[in-house]
Parts: sequence; structure tokens; C-alpha cells
Amino acid sequence: MHKHPDHRSTENKHLPGGLVLLLPAVSALLFALCGPACSEALWYQRDAILAGQVWRLLTGSLVHLNWSHTLMNIGALVLIWGLFGQALGNRAWVIITLGCALGVGAGLLLLNPEITRYVGLSGILHGYLTAGAVAERRAHKRTTIVLLLLVCSKLLWEQVAGPLPGSAETAGGNIIVDAHLYGAISGLGLGWLFSRSE
Repeated sequence: MHKHPDHRSTENKHLPGGLVLLLPAVSALLFALCGPACSEALWYQRDAILAGQVWRLLTGSLVHLNWSHTLMNIGALVLIWGLFGQALGNRAWVIITLGCALGVGAGLLLLNPEITRYVGLSGILHGYLTAGAVAERRAHKRTTIVLLLLVCSKLLWEQVAGPLPGSAETAGGNIIVDAHLYGAISGLGLGWLFSRSE
């Protein structure tokens, strides 16, 4: 009996790709264990970045407000890993991770001068959602459309009405909704590019 091949089964290089998505979770856990002093050296802080500490553009996404914030984002990351981990290869996910982190950091720096501090994976997570959905568009067209519509609806709600009810309480601090927008846009563009080339 012959089976119809798909991009998951025929491209073994994609099988370990999802493991890369767990690296931000491991990093977030390690930074949380290091304590507040470690987090303060890594969070997005506008004045420090303008003074030359440019690494904060990337590392701000890997530190969190508290343990509930950390575990909430890691839980969301595990779900995304289950959905889209094998959609792209290792190299693509590494670049998407860096691109989304930089997209969030640079977006806040250039477009949101009023935001002086930011932490959390949520911007990158929105980028993973859009990148993964676009990468799966051929194999799961309807699912991709529904997911992208949901993400767009959430982003639109946040831009018009602010964070979803209860999200600030769960995270333990203010939600920077523009970080979600910048991450989603970065992931959408990078996911499209890699899905065409792989």
C-alpha cells in the first residue's frame, strides 16, 4: 500500500527542527533561576540600549516579570512547538527566533519611545504562530486561514481595546500589546520566506 508523501515525512531535516523552539524556554528558565540581578542585566531597557547595551534588544524577550509570567509563556511555547515544531528546519527556526526578538526590540525602540522597559516571550510567541501557520499553508490551508484570522483578530482587539481581559493579572504586570504586533509581523515575513525556500 502506497502512502502519499508530505513535507513532514519526506524531509527528515525537519524532524529535529522543533527542538530549537524549546531553547527560548530553557533560556527563560535559566534566567529566572539566576534571580532579579540577572534579569535586570538582560531586560529591554530603552536608556541602556541607547547607551550602547544593544544586546537588550534580543535578551529582553528571554526574561520575565515573575515565575507565573515565565511559566505562562513557556506553556504557550510548548503548545506552539506541538503545532508547528516540524513545519520548518533548525536553521529557519533559529533565524525566526532572532528575527522576531530583534523585530520586537527594534520596533519598541523606534516606534514606542514611551516604553522604557519590556520583558517576556510573548512577542516572539506571536511570531512563531504566524511563521508556523504560513509554513503549513499548503498542507493545512483551512487551518492556516482560521489561525491567522484568530491571530489578526486578537492583534486588532489589542490595538483598539487593549490587552485581553485578565492577561495583565495573569502576567503580573502591564501587557505591551505592540510587542505582540511587531513579533507577529516579523514572524509572518520570515515564515513566508523560509516556507518558499525549504
